[in-house]
Amino acid sequence: MLEASKSGHPGGSLSSSDIMAELWFGGEMSYDPSDPTSEGRDRFVLSKGHVVPVLYAVFKKLGWLEDEDIMSLRQLGSRCQGHPDNKVCPGVEVCAGSLGQGLSVAAGLALGLKLDAASSRVYVLCGDGEMQEGSNWEALMFAAHRKLDNLTMILDLNNLQIDGHVTDVCSLGDIEAKLAAFGWNVQVIDGHDVRAVRLALGKAKGVHGQPQAIVCTTVKGKGVSFMEDKASWHGTAPSHDQAVEALAELDAERARLEKEADNG
Repeated sequence: MLEASKSGHPGGSLSSSDIMAELWFGGEMSYDPSDPTSEGRDRFVLSKGHVVPVLYAVFKKLGWLEDEDIMSLRQLGSRCQGHPDNKVCPGVEVCAGSLGQGLSVAAGLALGLKLDAASSRVYVLCGDGEMQEGSNWEALMFAAHRKLDNLTMILDLNNLQIDGHVTDVCSLGDIEAKLAAFGWNVQVIDGHDVRAVRLALGKAKGVHGQPQAIVCTTVKGKGVSFMEDKASWHGTAPSHDQAVEALAELDAERARLEKEADNG
């Protein structure tokens, strides 16, 4: 997608790929694969909207998008815009990408579902860079005050943003302690350990009276050696040769994991 568009954000898409795969295909999130607008579905908000290629990859696997859709990423008139657009793309709940707003929208969705006595849950994927935005901390207070236990924030803590390492640009400090102090139930896991992601999502469902935060430590550009932990790959599309190399590395890792699974 990114090679074809010559534009986009590979680093954060790769750091959140394991999280997204487990959330959508691990059995914890409720939705109807045949109907992205089914009434009883859980809601998903991609707050860090620039990493939308990973969401389009999910939708392609679900059959909500076709090959021609995802290969038209960031093109005029495409269903796959550079940030998720719920007016044109099936499965997208809200437009996102102005960083720092997704958590507020998700909290509003969660409250609305509560008021409707609906059993649906709301999941929101945030980036650590966007946690520097003050609006997120208002949303954190609001969600805890309202006891939105149907809301789960997943924080992709890859420690990189466009200007460099988050710890250098504007450190979040002890994010676990801060979230807990704001009244959230917090788990900290390895965001590339899919078993840990699944377990954390399951535990979050059992929390009552508090919103949940799953802080996932990750590596930006995970799985592509020349992209890993490099701010330069925040928003740079690969060339043809780089895309070939990247896909070869990802395919090799997939083959290794499949072999490992076959061997028990």
